[in-house]
Order: sequence, then structure tokens, then C-alpha cells
Amino acid sequence: MAIRKKARKVGYAVVGLGHFAQDAILPAFKNAKKNSQLVALVSGDAQKHRVLGKRYKVPVFGYDQLDQCLAMPEVDAVYIALPNSLHAEYAVRAARAGAHVLCEKPMALDENQCMEMIRAAEDSDVKLMTAYRLHFESANLAAMEAVRKGKIGEPRLFSSSFSFQIQAPNIRVDADTGGGVAWDIGVYCVNAARYLFRSEPEEVFAFRAKGKDERFAETEEAVSAVLRFPDDRLASFNVSFGAAPTSTYQLVGTKGSVRLENAYEYKGKMTFELQTKGTKKRTLPARDQIAPELTYFSDCILNDREVEPSGWEGLADVRIIRAIYASAESGRPVRLEPFEKRQRPTQEQEQRRPPVKPPEPVNATSPMGE
Repeated sequence: MAIRKKARKVGYAVVGLGHFAQDAILPAFKNAKKNSQLVALVSGDAQKHRVLGKRYKVPVFGYDQLDQCLAMPEVDAVYIALPNSLHAEYAVRAARAGAHVLCEKPMALDENQCMEMIRAAEDSDVKLMTAYRLHFESANLAAMEAVRKGKIGEPRLFSSSFSFQIQAPNIRVDADTGGGVAWDIGVYCVNAARYLFRSEPEEVFAFRAKGKDERFAETEEAVSAVLRFPDDRLASFNVSFGAAPTSTYQLVGTKGSVRLENAYEYKGKMTFELQTKGTKKRTLPARDQIAPELTYFSDCILNDREVEPSGWEGLADVRIIRAIYASAESGRPVRLEPFEKRQRPTQEQEQRRPPVKPPEPVNATSPMGE
């Protein structure tokens, strides 16, 4: 798609106006205004149409009007923030209409859907990026760089915990919308293990717990998994929608370790700790994590550069999450087919933006009920 040359800004339609979109994505355009502009919204909620259209001074379309939205000359790209089950359908429709696609994770719910998205983007010569905001975040990139430079020796053991008490009803525990704790937050742990080890797992073994809580009538409450990487490196993680808040990971090497607190959240401070012969610990201030990925994606569009994280990065995680569920169902380890991933996040992708102050959400609540 040809970008409007005078503006040199990429015009975005945000598709899906749930809590995350209102709390993080829409306010982030203020910090990404150098090369990104919000030009349209898509929602099925009449009140969101009225209030958010007026708030952001852009036209709002219903889901049945997506084609009209995509036909607007101002729309160069879409940011898809829909339930997981709708990612593939809307990404493919957008790509076939000539719009670049930035899609929330998990990219889709199976490998075939991911490939359909990738092929649609390739056929239409548009860019497809999976919205891994932590690929641009300072603390996570510092951890990757410490490992890459050998500061902890050979990386051996990754462990992580990500949990909170979910407020139901919520699409994250709705089977029809692609809910499930592994899909929703387990993907962060999988992605972190992959970008720290800089390789792909060969085998997974997982357990899931459901209990008797009515919130989890359709999906699991918790998942524990172990991933075996090449050279017998191991990654383990625990995720839960029914436990007190945690968000941490640690990678232990032969000579030291690196640890992050508040590792996966999009709000609040992060603590980075590097332990070798001594301990270096620093707390990084809260930052806007969405504006950097918007700015980066727009830059790739305007300058016709390859994106990282691409659709292939999204596919890499989807196949692992699928194997985790298969292992939990069968009670057996699941081998993964070899998968080559050429691009990895680098410290050059780091961008820093001040935190946003989101307005009161419209018909949307945090998954934690806040």
C-alpha cells in the first residue's frame, strides 16, 4: 500500500475496543505522533461509537462495516485488538484490502491460521507484525543483551511465574473466543524463554489445573510447563488466573543469573537484577510500551523494512502453545518439529516513551477488575 507522501505518517484503524485497547493502545498514539496517527475505530458497541469517536475525533465503524473502514484513503494499517478467535479472520481481510497489519498476540489459534495470515500479507505486499511490545522494552532487552554477551556464562535454566486473579465473566476464560491461561499469559513466558535462549524448543511437557471455581467452567485455571531447548537447556513456567499477582522470570547460567520483576506487565516499574561475581540491581521507571511498537512498525512501513517481531515470530509461539495443550491433554511429552527463526530482538529496537494517562474506559474493565 502506498503511504500518503505528504503526511509521512501511517494512519491506523484500531479494530476492537476492549480494555487493553482503551487503556494502552489508543492513548499511545500521543507518544507515537511523529509517524503514526489514529484515523478510525472499529467496534460493535454503540456507546463506544458515540463516546470514543468524539473523544478521539475519528470515525467509528461497526464490525459489519470493516470493508468501508479499510476503503478510507486515510487507513494505511490496522491494529487488531480483538478476541483471539478473530485475529486471523480480520488480519486476512485487512491484508487483502491492502492494509498493513499489527496484530495482538497470540497471533492466532493454530498454525494454519498463522500461515493464512502470513500468506495474505505476502500476496498483498503488506507488512504483518505480531504485537510483542516487550521486544522494544528496556529491561527485557537488557536481559537479552546480558545473555548474548555471555555475562551469565552459558544459559541453562529459565523459570517464570505469571498470575493474577481474573474477574469473570471475561473473554480470557471463554472457550469460544480462544480463551485460556496458556493462550493469554503463557505466551509471554514462552516468548521470553525463546528470546533469552535465542533458540527454539524441541519438546514440551505440561500440566493444567481446573479446580471447582466457576470462573473456569470452560477453560483451565492454571498451566505448568517445561520446555526442552537444544543442548539440554530447560525452561519452566507457571501461569494462573486464580492466584495472587506475579510477573517474574529468571535465567540462570553457568556463571550467574539475570532476573526481572514485573517482567510482563505493560504498567508500572520494572526491576532488573544481574548477578555474577556481585549483584547489579536497578529499577526502571514506568513507560509507555505501546508507542514504541507503533513507532517502529510505522518506520518499517514508511521505509519498507522487514519487521521484527514478524508473523513468523507469532507462529513460533502458537505452535508451542498448541503443543503445551496437547501435552496437558495426553499426559505425555510432545516433540516439536524443527523450526528455524532467523530474526531475534536486539537492543537496537529499544525505545523509551513516558507513561500514558488513559481516560476512563467505556464499557470495558480490566481482567483484574480494577
